[in-house]
Amino acid sequence: MLSTIKTGVLTVASAYPDPPFDVSAGDYRSGFDIELMRHICAMLNLRLRTVAYTGSNFNGIFDGLARREYDAVISGTTITPDRAQIVLFSQPYLEFGQGVAVNRAVHPHVHSVNDLKGVIAGIQQGNTSEAPARKLVAEGVLASIQFYPYDGILHALDDLEANRIGCIIKLHPVITELVRNRPKLYVPLEIPTHEKLGIAFAKDNTQLCEAVNTALDTLTRNGTLEALGRRWITP
Repeated sequence: MLSTIKTGVLTVASAYPDPPFDVSAGDYRSGFDIELMRHICAMLNLRLRTVAYTGSNFNGIFDGLARREYDAVISGTTITPDRAQIVLFSQPYLEFGQGVAVNRAVHPHVHSVNDLKGVIAGIQQGNTSEAPARKLVAEGVLASIQFYPYDGILHALDDLEANRIGCIIKLHPVITELVRNRPKLYVPLEIPTHEKLGIAFAKDNTQLCEAVNTALDTLTRNGTLEALGRRWITP
């Protein structure tokens, strides 16, 4: 029997809002990641229980695995060497770069990061977009970074609309969805960071991780993963 904190239940933590991976409407939660976990749970004969992470720094979500507050983390989560030191990751299931959102009126013609010379970038705390942003600051492209609590992304978008910051850098499909209903904003660039997304588990829960990897292999072969991509990910 698989080791979960509650027998027969897979408790999964995600950070909201993080469309198209994790979306919520009242008590109902969906999105690419959540629907993927529903398929995985069906294959493992487990019931899915979703938990919303509310911390200000995304990296704090992994602490709950060690404390056995939940069994897994799935939230458009990039596999990084630092994170892999404290959690066990599944095999990658998607790969993306970082998208750059700007104010359409202020920056109507953005073709490269050099067109953002001197602007302030908005970044969420604990987000992997910090690395390319720091690189652009060091190269003299960006002026500086304005950090926002992880759950403050909507405030960051408001600031971008008001021209209080010059851009927001965030995983491409996520920032694309977040600006969809904000006509003042658009995403003209994707920085090719080639970030592989995975599902995180407690470091010692190899049995559960291996079972999920087997399920991911099956969902890849039978076309389910591709179908979820067509349903949720904007080309």
